[in-house]
Amino acid sequence: MTTDTVDLRIIDTATGVFDRPDFADDTPHEQIVFCQDQATGLKAIIGIHSTTLGPALGGTRFFPYRSEQTAVTDVLRLSRGMTYKAAAAGLNLGGGKAVLIGDPARDKTPALLEAYGRFVDTLRGRYITAGDVGTTSDDMNIIGRTTDHVVARTPAAGGSGDSAPLTARGVFHSILAAAESVWGSTELTGRRIGVEGTGKVGYNLISLLTAAGASITATDVNAAALRRTSSDFPEATITDTVIDEDIDIYAPCAMGATLTDATARILDAAVICGAANNQLAQPGVEELLHERGIIWVPDFVANSGGLIQVAGEIENTPRQQVVEQVEQIGATVTRILTRQREQGILAGQAAAAVVRERLGSADAH
Repeated sequence: MTTDTVDLRIIDTATGVFDRPDFADDTPHEQIVFCQDQATGLKAIIGIHSTTLGPALGGTRFFPYRSEQTAVTDVLRLSRGMTYKAAAAGLNLGGGKAVLIGDPARDKTPALLEAYGRFVDTLRGRYITAGDVGTTSDDMNIIGRTTDHVVARTPAAGGSGDSAPLTARGVFHSILAAAESVWGSTELTGRRIGVEGTGKVGYNLISLLTAAGASITATDVNAAALRRTSSDFPEATITDTVIDEDIDIYAPCAMGATLTDATARILDAAVICGAANNQLAQPGVEELLHERGIIWVPDFVANSGGLIQVAGEIENTPRQQVVEQVEQIGATVTRILTRQREQGILAGQAAAAVVRERLGSADAH
């Protein structure tokens, strides 16, 4: 995620934790932890989807959800996505995520973050947290006062800092791989890319794409983020929406679930590749995109750069080696799209097969 926005159209018809129809064909979550501290106003949910490959790692999202049910749905989807992200990236990590319910501009305090850290600590390393929408590396420093199970703190505090630049770099190399698959070349000069969301990741992605010669159409619900983009990239076209623009590549970098049956029918791009999590409103959307000849790069593959960064922090991997691992996301995308073509399946199915094979191999051992 790249701006302090999150999709509020997440389906709320299934509001529980067990036997959810939206996860009927998937492995169940291992553990859901509901946390409340009345003294600080903390209301948090920690979702641990899988620890098959290692401790569950995923960021902490601070957002004013319209209901607790919406927060539950978000944490379930996000933690599941982290399992897929880690497995596809070849990391020895499982999938987890946490959501804090509230307005970070109003409700976030050091005492609340410290209380949250104490809850994380009770899990004894089964869940490792990091930053996400509504939280920063400075917040991770505060959470780190009450638990050691936190990454992405500021460099001054011994962490690897903001993961947005490397997340954007991974998406950029995914775009190059997709471009080569579709057009036979990684050359982006003359290609128009619609970037939806110009926050931390989207802004860095625009910088990389502009340097590579691409033309940019950008949008964001955050006026300040758009002003910054317009000022720093005056050649970019600013618009209210990009999904129905004349673009070659659609890069969703803010809200999830922007790909619905309706938007899939109006999208003219040949490629979809961005940093947003859970881009498909429902699984059947990819089939519709495929029928229209549109390639979707699975989000949990393209946006794994930040996870690779914090995994490197845990393992004390040299920074340059981490950067190289992030850039290899492009090679992973190439393998997935090749598998898609050769087997006549969807890209999402090809990527999910990679994940299942890795998880199955870990189970076997």
